[in-house]
Amino acid sequence: MSPPKQTGPSPALPAQPKIDLFAAARRRFGAIVGLTLLGSALSVTELVGIVHLTRALWPGVTGGQVDATRAWWAVAVAAAALVGAFAASGAATLAGHLADADLQLDVRRRIVAHLRRLPLGWFDQRSSGAVKKAALNDVAALHQLVAHAIHDMVRGIAVPVLSLGYLLAVEWRMGLAAAVPLILALLLYSLMMGSSTKNLAAYNASMARLSSATIEYVHGIAVVKSFGQAGASHRRYDDETRVFERLWTDWARQTQTIETLVMVISSPVVVLAYLMGIAFWLTSAGTIEPIDAAPAILLGLGLTAPIIALGSSGQFVREATKAAGSLKEFLATPPIAQPAQPEAPVGAGVAVEGVSFTYDADHLALDQVTASSPAGTLTALVGASGSGKSTLARLIPRFYDATSGTVRLGDVDVRRLAEADVHGQVGFVFQDTYLLRASVRDNIRLTRPGASAADVERAARAAQIHDRIARLPRGYDSMVGDDAHFSGGEAQRVMIARALISDAPVLVLDEATAFADPDSEAAIQDALSNLAAGRTVVVIAHRLYTVTGADAIWVLDGGKLVERGRHGELLAAGGRYRKLWEETP
Repeated sequence: MSPPKQTGPSPALPAQPKIDLFAAARRRFGAIVGLTLLGSALSVTELVGIVHLTRALWPGVTGGQVDATRAWWAVAVAAAALVGAFAASGAATLAGHLADADLQLDVRRRIVAHLRRLPLGWFDQRSSGAVKKAALNDVAALHQLVAHAIHDMVRGIAVPVLSLGYLLAVEWRMGLAAAVPLILALLLYSLMMGSSTKNLAAYNASMARLSSATIEYVHGIAVVKSFGQAGASHRRYDDETRVFERLWTDWARQTQTIETLVMVISSPVVVLAYLMGIAFWLTSAGTIEPIDAAPAILLGLGLTAPIIALGSSGQFVREATKAAGSLKEFLATPPIAQPAQPEAPVGAGVAVEGVSFTYDADHLALDQVTASSPAGTLTALVGASGSGKSTLARLIPRFYDATSGTVRLGDVDVRRLAEADVHGQVGFVFQDTYLLRASVRDNIRLTRPGASAADVERAARAAQIHDRIARLPRGYDSMVGDDAHFSGGEAQRVMIARALISDAPVLVLDEATAFADPDSEAAIQDALSNLAAGRTVVVIAHRLYTVTGADAIWVLDGGKLVERGRHGELLAAGGRYRKLWEETP
């Protein structure tokens, strides 16, 4: 089923700018690259200085006399280059970590700011783990990319290029010989990376299936063991484990073989033996003098080291690149649209006009719902699970925007209200409770930080939670999680008190009494009925006897509004509500 087109005066989202994730760190990138290039050049200069020192001391070059001046100059240059290389490398590393600190601070601020602009429905569809992954794990993964990868990559290119350039200039035959291990290492690394890229998708898919099978097995173990079917439940887990083991073993075998070849080819002992053999062959043939082999032997040993360092950090770089993509995708999530010229809400009624809503393109959660709840009335939403009542309740405080149709607060489309006005107009309590690790008083007055102690107590009494709070060690000053521990029903009543103290003219209560014990449930319902004077209350209830006194009951079935009326009227009609009432225990 294709979702209907949205109608009504919905403000258009501005064009999404291209996301520059590294904007805060980019100003330091030039310093990292420049300092790394300087350090690389100085590290090569250090070895060149040793080459010149060797020439100054070589009898065949000096005619048996040591060129002391040249020797001391070579020592001075090598020593200065050594110190400079360490200083430049350290400065480049510091610049990288400062860039990383700037980046992490900026990205975390952008994440928090973006979270504040997202529609509240976005959080309904995602766990707190998804938010934690973006704000902590993904941001932390960028460390390797900024703090190390730029330095390693520049050095991995600069040192071999500068070294080979010098070697080809002083003795091209030995220079070409020194390039062979480097070229072989690069080819093998390319082969290994290609294999890893090909296997990575299969690895991730297998890991996802294994995780799913593990969760399924653990969650269902009590049931399947009770019926003697543990073997059947275990079979899928065992099959996925074997597939994952085989995939991982094959991948590791391929990678390890190539990596071992790279390590052998790049080993200083192997490279030294190889270059000494080439030097012996060329000197024996009279092609070069023995001293001409010195530059290649000294510089050739270090040609592959930067490549090895870059290759060893490849996995971290891949993870960081994946995290960067995930963060860009998150930051590109469209925020809730805000009107260019907000209108002021007038009245406290709630109305839905031809409202349809879909979470996806295949199924309508709401289908052309039209109804109204006048100010100061209590309206109950009832229906079987999946009928659309929770979705309808979430459209009122604009957790989502209707796919088509209009939701009104007073006489204004909620899409024409400023976000602060929507939150000031609608208070809500949903089934999932969350209390901050703060005092009970601060938890209740979260929506009105300046509320007085009397206001807090008045809201707590109305929510039937004051007596429980009074029994805490420090009363309203007790800290949640320390000396204040609430049951599910008690936490729900604290949430109700929080909604009441906001003094919002509209209250939306989704399963508000789901966790309330039988002794307090009736009292809460009485309190809510009293509070309905001057307010519009929309409440969802599965236990229909709790809403028999509602001013209006909306009966939803399959996303459609199939009945409306009071309790007695709907029972007499003998329709869907009558059937729900008879099925209710």
